[in-house]
Amino acid sequence: MLVIGAGLAGSEAAWQIAQAGVPVRLVEMRPIKHSPAHYSSECAELVCSNSFGALSSDRAAGLLKEELRRLGSIVIRTADSHAVPAGGALAVNRASFSASLTKELSAHPRITIERQEQEHLPDEGQITVLATGPLTSELLADNLRTFTGRSECHFFDAASPIIEGESIDLTLAFRASRYDKGDADYMNCPMDKGQYLAFREALLNAEQAELKEFDKESAKFFEGCLPIEELARRGEDTMRYGPLKPIGLWDPRWGDLNDRDVRRSKRAYAVVQLRKEDHEGRLWNLVGFQTNLKWSEQKRVLKMIPGLHQAEFVRFGVMHRNTFLEAPQLLEPTLQFSKRSNLLAAGQITGTEGYTAAVAGGWLAGNNAARLAMGLNTITLPSTTMIGALTHFVSDSDCFRGRKGEFQPMPANFGLLPELAERIHAKRARYGAYRDRALNMLEEAQQQWGTSKVPI
Repeated sequence: MLVIGAGLAGSEAAWQIAQAGVPVRLVEMRPIKHSPAHYSSECAELVCSNSFGALSSDRAAGLLKEELRRLGSIVIRTADSHAVPAGGALAVNRASFSASLTKELSAHPRITIERQEQEHLPDEGQITVLATGPLTSELLADNLRTFTGRSECHFFDAASPIIEGESIDLTLAFRASRYDKGDADYMNCPMDKGQYLAFREALLNAEQAELKEFDKESAKFFEGCLPIEELARRGEDTMRYGPLKPIGLWDPRWGDLNDRDVRRSKRAYAVVQLRKEDHEGRLWNLVGFQTNLKWSEQKRVLKMIPGLHQAEFVRFGVMHRNTFLEAPQLLEPTLQFSKRSNLLAAGQITGTEGYTAAVAGGWLAGNNAARLAMGLNTITLPSTTMIGALTHFVSDSDCFRGRKGEFQPMPANFGLLPELAERIHAKRARYGAYRDRALNMLEEAQQQWGTSKVPI
């Protein structure tokens, strides 16, 4: 049994296969060969944000995580164990998270980690999970193009900068979560109108790093993770209605929030938020500040943010190409390739977006690979679950033909789920009903599958 790629999806797939009692080789090219975005050789390194999204199960990302907890996901269990304060989100200490997961995978008696580049797909006789992610090496990507007979899909993605907490000026920045929900886990840097407009102008005029693989005219971005300079180009107020929205954030030093005159005169025009990278707050990442600016320009422009004029950068933002398959034309809901049932795909290469969605694909592909090895029927998850909805989306060719434009990556969202039997108008109550139905259907599906797991 072979799993190619030790990212989030590949790590989850390898663990599920091994837990089912099947020996598995987990092949990872790092550190022999690094991608444009990775910094370490650890399994499941988080290259962009350190957040897995909302915690609450009446949010789409939160429901996806809850389903995975109930299914025994090692990645989500490890993320829960290495969580750092982040308000209503599950954010992790990315270094200890990846190190812990690497240690656990390495210690498993049925997992062998091999450090080498996989340059081509294996022969048909070998059951394989392809989990190379959006940063698939060029040699393997070429082989995939030949195998599928389709030109690759791609878009550009970017990571946010990280700074040292001690370099933040706390006379200007303040701690708070939006609407005071949970603890004050975010650092907030308020801007007045003049500061905001000057900052936007600097972003518009800053020099960008060269996109080597594609010319800028043809570059496509994932709409859910746009570079901050691209947001600035889309309009004067776009950032203020996105990552810099000031609503729900108040510094007590400004005065009494309940005083209408104080609220009108002191309210920030825009707010830049930073989220902890580690539990102690030594490192912070700029939320929503994915960027392709040159490093020297990042240092210059981002220091214009109030409170960050002395910022010490641990990591600058980088942009990289994300590769994904035209999955609806190639995959079954089991994540098997239609033309080769022994080959499965998992993670962001299938066209799901986000860390937790990648884990979900790894769970399903890993379990189905193990079932193939044991001569059992493969499984799908009900489309009323978030995992099932995502996997059905990326494997539904009829749905793809009915949409306008090209197939694009999709994050977890309630719009993927079938409508409820009865319309519920209140949003929170409706999302709660989606959750309850999903978890009930997941439990029924688990009972129907039975168990094929073998304890270590």
